[in-house]
Amino acid sequence: MTSSSNARDRAALAGVCLASLMFGLEISSIPVILPILESTLPADFRALQWIMNAYTIACTAVLMATGTLADRFGRKRVFIATTAAFGLTSLVCGLAPNAPILITGRFLQGMAGGAMLTCAIAIISHQFPDGRERGRAFTLWGVVSGVGLGFGPVVGSMLTALAGWQWVFLIHVPLTVLALVPAAIGIRESRDAEAKELDLAGIVTLTLAVFGFAFVITQGTELGAAVASGLAGLALASFVAFLFVEKRAPQPMFDFSVFRIRRFSGAIIGCAAMNFSYWPFIIYLPIYFQSGLGLSAEATGLLLLAYTVPFMVMPVISDRLLQRHGPQLVVPLGMLTMGAGFIAMWLGSGVAQPGWLTVLPGALLAGIGLGLTNTAVTNTTTGAVPSNRAGMASGIDISARLIALAINIPVMGLILVEGIRQSLPAGLSGVLDASQLQALATSVAAGNLGALPQSYPVLALHDASGAGVHAALVRGFGWVMLYGGISAGVLAAISLLIFGGVRLRAEGGAVVTCAASAEPEG
Repeated sequence: MTSSSNARDRAALAGVCLASLMFGLEISSIPVILPILESTLPADFRALQWIMNAYTIACTAVLMATGTLADRFGRKRVFIATTAAFGLTSLVCGLAPNAPILITGRFLQGMAGGAMLTCAIAIISHQFPDGRERGRAFTLWGVVSGVGLGFGPVVGSMLTALAGWQWVFLIHVPLTVLALVPAAIGIRESRDAEAKELDLAGIVTLTLAVFGFAFVITQGTELGAAVASGLAGLALASFVAFLFVEKRAPQPMFDFSVFRIRRFSGAIIGCAAMNFSYWPFIIYLPIYFQSGLGLSAEATGLLLLAYTVPFMVMPVISDRLLQRHGPQLVVPLGMLTMGAGFIAMWLGSGVAQPGWLTVLPGALLAGIGLGLTNTAVTNTTTGAVPSNRAGMASGIDISARLIALAINIPVMGLILVEGIRQSLPAGLSGVLDASQLQALATSVAAGNLGALPQSYPVLALHDASGAGVHAALVRGFGWVMLYGGISAGVLAAISLLIFGGVRLRAEGGAVVTCAASAEPEG
C-alpha cells in the first residue's frame, strides 16, 4: 500500500471518527441538561422523554433506507450529505425556544445522525478490507466514540455552565466542518453494483411499529385503556406487516437470510442488550444522582464519567479478546458483565444510606461490560457478511440498537414511575385517587422534588419533610436497575445459545475457546 493510500485511509478514518464523536456526544451530553430543560423551556417528565426518544426513533426510521441508498448512490456521497445535515439540525436544536420545537429539531437531528453513523460503519468496512486492519480501524473508531460517549456528561456540564444549555447542541456546528474536510479528502467512493431499490413499505411499517410502541408506553396512562390498547394493536399490526413485507418483497431492506449466520445473529443480540440496560439508563441517571443522591450538577457530570469512561478504554482489550477467543466468548461475557454491574448498582442503592460510593462499583462494572460488548458486536456484524453488503449489515446493526433504545427509554420510564407509585407514603392513597397518585409519581420521577408541595398541598400533612417521596424515588430507581441487570443477563444467555455455546480445552498449556457447534453460513 502506497503512502498516499495510507494518508487517504487516515484522513477517511479521521472524518468518520469525528462524525462518530459527535454522535456519541449527542447521546451522553443531553441527559445532563434535562433537569435544566425541565425548568427553562419548560418541559414535563414525558416531554423530557420525547426530547431523547425523538432522536432515537428518527434514527431508526432512516437506518435501513440509508443502508440501501448508500449502497446504491455511494457511501461517501451519502455520508457527506448527512453529516452536513447533522450540523444544520444541531443549529435548529440550539436555537429552539420551547419544548415542541426542540423535540422536532431532535427528530430531524436523529434522522441525520442515524444516517451518518450507518454510513460511517460501512465506510470503515470498505476502506479497510483486510481483517486485521479493519479490526484496528474499528478499535480506533470505538475509542473515539468512547471519548464522545464517556466525556459527554462533563462536556455538557461545562458548556452549560460557561455558555448555556444551547451550546450542547451548537458545538456540533464547528465539529461538523472539522469532520467534513478529511472525509471529503480521504474516503474512497464505494457502492454495491447490485444495490436494491428503496423498500418504502418496509421503512413505513417499521417506523410506525417503533413509534407506536414508544408512544403507547410513554403516553398510555393519559390515553385510557381502550385507546392505548387500540394503538398497541395498531403498532403490533405494523410490525407483523413489516415482517410480511420483508419476507415477500423482491428487494427487501431487511434481509433475514443473514440471521442464518450465527456470528451475525449472536452479535445482534449484543446490540440489543446494550440498549435494554446501559444506554436508556443514562437518560435517567442525572435525575438519580441529583434528586436521589443529592449531588450537584457538576458532581453529577463527574460521576457519570465512572459510568461512561470504561467504555472508552475497553475497545483495545475487547479487540484483543476477540482476536484470541472469538465473539462467541467476548459478546456474552460483555453482556453478563454489564448485567452484573446493574445488579451491583441495585444492591448499592438499597443500603440504609445510599450514596455515590455505594453505586460507583456497579457503574464501573456496567461500563466495562459495555466496552467489551460494543466493539466486538460492531466488528462481528460487519465482518460476518460480504463487503458489498456492509451497508445492509450496518443498517441492521444500528437498527437493533436504536429500536431497543427507542422502546426501552419509555419502558424504563414506565418502570420508574410505577416503582415510585408503589413506594409513595401509604397515607397518600387515602386522599388521592389512582390518577392523582399516577400524576404525583410522574412528577416525582422528573426529580424536581422541591416544587412538589406547591402542586400537591396534601404532602404537607402526609410527608412534610419530603423523606417519603425521596425514598420512593430511590426505590423506583432500584426497580429500573434490577430490570437492566436481569435483561442483560437473559440476553447474554440467549446470545451464548445462538453462538452455539463455548467450551474450553487445553492446548499446549494454553486455554482455547471455540464454538460448541458448527456455524451455518446461510
